[in-house]
Amino acid sequence: MNKAGKTHPLVDAAEPNLLEETFDYSLPPLIRFDGPVVEYIDGRAVEFDPKALSRRDIHITDTTFRDGQQARPPYTSDQMVHIYDLLARLGGPNGVVRQTEFFLYTKNDRRTLDRCRELGHTYPECTGWIRAEKGDFRLVKQAGLTETGMLTSCSDYHIFYKLKSDRKRIMDKYCEVVDAAFEAGVRPRCHLEDVTRADINGFVLPFVDRLMEMSRQVPEPLSAKVRLCDTMGFGVSYPGAELPRSIPKLIYKLNRECGVPSERLEWHGHNDFHKVHVNGGTAWLYGCDAVNTTLFGFGERTGNPPLEGAIIEYIALKGDLCGIDTRAITELADYMRSIGLPIPEHYPFVGKAFNTTRAGIHAGGLRQDERIYNIFDTAALLGRPPRVAITDKSGADGVALWVNEYLGLEGEGRVNKIKVHALARWVMDQYEHEGRLTAISDEELQAKVKELLPDLWEQHKGKKA
Repeated sequence: MNKAGKTHPLVDAAEPNLLEETFDYSLPPLIRFDGPVVEYIDGRAVEFDPKALSRRDIHITDTTFRDGQQARPPYTSDQMVHIYDLLARLGGPNGVVRQTEFFLYTKNDRRTLDRCRELGHTYPECTGWIRAEKGDFRLVKQAGLTETGMLTSCSDYHIFYKLKSDRKRIMDKYCEVVDAAFEAGVRPRCHLEDVTRADINGFVLPFVDRLMEMSRQVPEPLSAKVRLCDTMGFGVSYPGAELPRSIPKLIYKLNRECGVPSERLEWHGHNDFHKVHVNGGTAWLYGCDAVNTTLFGFGERTGNPPLEGAIIEYIALKGDLCGIDTRAITELADYMRSIGLPIPEHYPFVGKAFNTTRAGIHAGGLRQDERIYNIFDTAALLGRPPRVAITDKSGADGVALWVNEYLGLEGEGRVNKIKVHALARWVMDQYEHEGRLTAISDEELQAKVKELLPDLWEQHKGKKA
């Protein structure tokens, strides 16, 4: 009996319990909840109900062409059109990737926007981004857009030190620009810059109250949206955290107290404290329908929520692909690498080594059943079967796995570690007698398979070699 007065008897089993209701290998592992999650604010329960989440139209928006371009040389028009086309394929016909935003200030910006729209994709919808200046709506109207983001900085750091103004004058200015949007027939999306460092009760809530009152005076399609911008990455998901940093409490205040519907709330994060992905997921859970992302998290300073991470999280929460083409993630990564975006080798889902093992014991597990050491069916979902990199730690199991994968051997045709003994011995000699420090390349191993396993090579060289 333990300290809690309980015992936990062993439950012996004739068959393995693989927890397949969660770890369905054909999908990313599903995120399951065993009941409501309760947070408290001002003595009131802020409840996240998993059943409500399943009914909500949560989705992803993209800012690769806006925030993403602030961290790299500008994309060419051709590059943006190609990326947009792949984004449409990735998000699928149900618009899981719902919108993407464009700058409108240069001829190249506007020409690229037109070229993307000419592709005829319903999703992602093309939207704009402007400063909080009435004159900028001329660009939005000329472009024929129905929605644009506009910068509405809301912390006193910005209001007093950057804008050199005060709260009342800034709020009045923002509302004048929102009025200009309504008059132009454009839906404004107000970007609450630096909201996790703002006076929530003193400025943010009064401003959003006013936005909602103004929105009630116009047709519903024009009603303002609100983007919560965690500009410095200060947001936290922890229960009990205080405002302005608490994501659950921020969303509760805007959703329940100011009356901003979930479908008009959007989260935009930054990764200064390594919280960008979990913060986006938390925003989804507590009532914000849209999470704003960039491809591979590449954006201003430390970057934004990674779009491909949000895609995998979406599937895990919904339990279904919902029309998503996950293989487009790999195509996007290959394309972004080809135009100079540096993707670390061990970056999740798309790094060159993300599902490559160097440990012999892991390779042995993969050889017996790839589910043991692979996160999900990466071959089916990403076009990336698990691989092994051959080093002094790989052992004969690792060498056998490499041969099977490289030659595309399946079923009874797969070789065991006894069959590759001579090749495994050659690998160890490279380290024990030659003093090698680096991994052995595919090209080197291919040459040794030809030499040491000639019959196997001749039989199977047409498959992958």
